[in-house]
Amino acid sequence: MTTENGADDSALDPTDSAGVARAVEEALLAVERAGTLEELKEARLAHTGDRSPLALANRGIKDLPGSEKAAAGRLLGGARGQVTAAVQAREAVLEDERAQQILREETIDVTLAAARGRAGAASTGQVGARHPIARIAEEVADLFVAMGWEIAEGPEVEHEWFNFDALNFGPDHPARQMQDTFFLANPTGPDGATDPAEDAHLVLRTHTSPVQARALLERDLPVYIACPGKVFRTDELDATHSPVFHQVEGLAIDKGLTMAHLKGTLDHFARAMFGPQARTRIRPSFFPFTEPSAEMDLWFPQKKGGAGWIEWGGCGMVNPNVLRSVGVDPDVYQGFAFGMGIERAVMLRYGIEDMRDLLEGDARFSRAFALAGETGGVA
Repeated sequence: MTTENGADDSALDPTDSAGVARAVEEALLAVERAGTLEELKEARLAHTGDRSPLALANRGIKDLPGSEKAAAGRLLGGARGQVTAAVQAREAVLEDERAQQILREETIDVTLAAARGRAGAASTGQVGARHPIARIAEEVADLFVAMGWEIAEGPEVEHEWFNFDALNFGPDHPARQMQDTFFLANPTGPDGATDPAEDAHLVLRTHTSPVQARALLERDLPVYIACPGKVFRTDELDATHSPVFHQVEGLAIDKGLTMAHLKGTLDHFARAMFGPQARTRIRPSFFPFTEPSAEMDLWFPQKKGGAGWIEWGGCGMVNPNVLRSVGVDPDVYQGFAFGMGIERAVMLRYGIEDMRDLLEGDARFSRAFALAGETGGVA
């Protein structure tokens, strides 16, 4: 009597070469007939498993006389090896067939429009949404492009000259010290060795202002640019500080520009970001790259406890020394510059009190501030 898989339920004599040959033949036939990996698994268990005829016969070798054990061992060893090899070969074929089937059934036409919005989320499960920092940065860029400005970018690993010297930071300025700046290695030569004659360092840029110097060296005047980007300082991460954050820098260089043009630009920026009641005021301050310099406050209608002034950023007229460092004649051209943190704008816009919430990477946080119609978002 045989099982449905073709295995003989009766005990197989380990010395019966004809019986062993029949068991092998049945096993090979069952393996060949297996059309799926699941069927092959059943055939393997039936013909090579612990309760298979060949396995039971192999265990019976211990009861044979010593003179017969060696011959029976060779017989059953060869038989079981033949079946095992057949199983492995058939498994490779079936795995390849399954892989080809998966490729046929799960092929994605990347030229087709993907499902988006709530319908796509319903079919694939909830997905993330654009982070509020990315959305605000894009909104700022769109605002300045609409004003006729350009968007400029620069490297995050910056040469010390662009980050400090070109912006009128003296050699002993506190911002150049390790407590504020991430310094990298000195530039190296082709052999990888540091040039002892090279005193300049590479730094992780501490502000987006180096883009100003690069833009003035690369562009013809006049220049009107906005520079959103990531910056780095050696701050501890807490509710209001982060060692990695985002800024947007604005720079306008033209003939006849004054503080009045700066103030008008800032007021327009504030209204676009925070509503028609928003406006700015400026207070005297000092920055190496502007003269005169000012702190910029924002009249924020949604301030907790009632509308009021909130510090927003810094600004001023571009220092003549900065213009001279990039070959611009300050007697002919004047300019203004301003900068503020994008995280600050996000926290004000959405009432976020802890900056660490912006950095945790939790998709639920992004979905909570997503626009209606965004993939996976909620209104």
